[in-house]
Amino acid sequence: MADNTGRLRVGMVGYAFMGAAHSHAWRTAHRFFDLPLTPELTAVAGRDRQAVTAAAQRQGWRSVETDWRRLIERDDIDLIDICTPGDTHREIAIAALEAGKHVLCEKPLANSVAEAAEMADAARAAAQRGVFAMCGFTYRRTPAVSLAKRFVDEGRLGEIRHVRAQYLQDWLSDAEAPLTWRLDKSKAGSGALGDIGAHIIDMAQWVTGSSIIGLSAILSTFVTERPVGGDLIGLGGKGSSDGAKGPVTVDDAAAFTARFDGGAIGVFEATRFALGRKNAIRLEINGSRGSIAFDFEEMNVLQYFDGGDDAEAQGFRRIIVTEPVHPYVANWWPAGHGLGYEHGFIHQVVDLVNDLAAGRQPHPSFDDALQVQRVLAAVEASASDRSAWHGVD
Repeated sequence: MADNTGRLRVGMVGYAFMGAAHSHAWRTAHRFFDLPLTPELTAVAGRDRQAVTAAAQRQGWRSVETDWRRLIERDDIDLIDICTPGDTHREIAIAALEAGKHVLCEKPLANSVAEAAEMADAARAAAQRGVFAMCGFTYRRTPAVSLAKRFVDEGRLGEIRHVRAQYLQDWLSDAEAPLTWRLDKSKAGSGALGDIGAHIIDMAQWVTGSSIIGLSAILSTFVTERPVGGDLIGLGGKGSSDGAKGPVTVDDAAAFTARFDGGAIGVFEATRFALGRKNAIRLEINGSRGSIAFDFEEMNVLQYFDGGDDAEAQGFRRIIVTEPVHPYVANWWPAGHGLGYEHGFIHQVVDLVNDLAAGRQPHPSFDDALQVQRVLAAVEASASDRSAWHGVD
């Protein structure tokens, strides 16, 4: 759905960390890629009028609302972009889809499997009317990760046997770092597991083309209370000056072993306590014919091992993923001039707009995101009952 002038008019809910990244993408995508629809930053919603007005002016939005429901009621908006905490996703997304608006929703899709299933049901029903929904697992759209997917699909790795995935951060290592909504289970759903673990679960399943069918997990919370007074971004800030503290109700770290439906075994780790690691998203896949390895802290590089090379020449080769033949790269800079974090969000907009204009389902769909939600739930269940093995329903 778009108006008859070739525009895609966007209304965004939320304007902080993710909102800023999404805004940049909506502003930028059509300036580098030939898109069939031109995104327009029509309106942004936030509860604090002064703050959302300031954000709109910085980020390029034409108007503001203080109630997301008003965005959905407006007839000059075609798509709702949800950049809010997980406890709000279900209500906003379903209301938008039922009103005939396309939806882009940040990950994880919801705070529970039940909520995610409702959203997936609503998305399937809406798709029958030509209204589509997508979940924002943007790391899929890092060119090196997309290249890894291409190598697997081409059979260069052969039969997939091992998957190792890590997401390592350290912004909570200081016990005096303040309490934020990301540490409140009622708002965030889970801690490191859903916030960053969801990314590597989606990435591993997408790149391999296989789903996790069972796992054994452990969760840990290292700091059980923190100073009150953190910012809404959840990446720093100062605590309360009066020394008040509040409880941390989510996990600080998650680890689990897994089996994929294709027969591979996996090892996953997500933590915000890996001192010295800022945004280390690591994926290594070993197959019968070759291997790939990726680390987002060197996001323009893919390591590739070809088991068919002569023994004297074997070893991981370092591919600099900046050539025009690499995914997305032809629309950017000359070879060797790397891309950054923000480009994943731009590529997300490009793919989404192209799919909407073609009338086809964009991916990751809400069904894809529901599968990730089921894995998150299985991790929590396994860690809670300390079962040796927990199936993914």
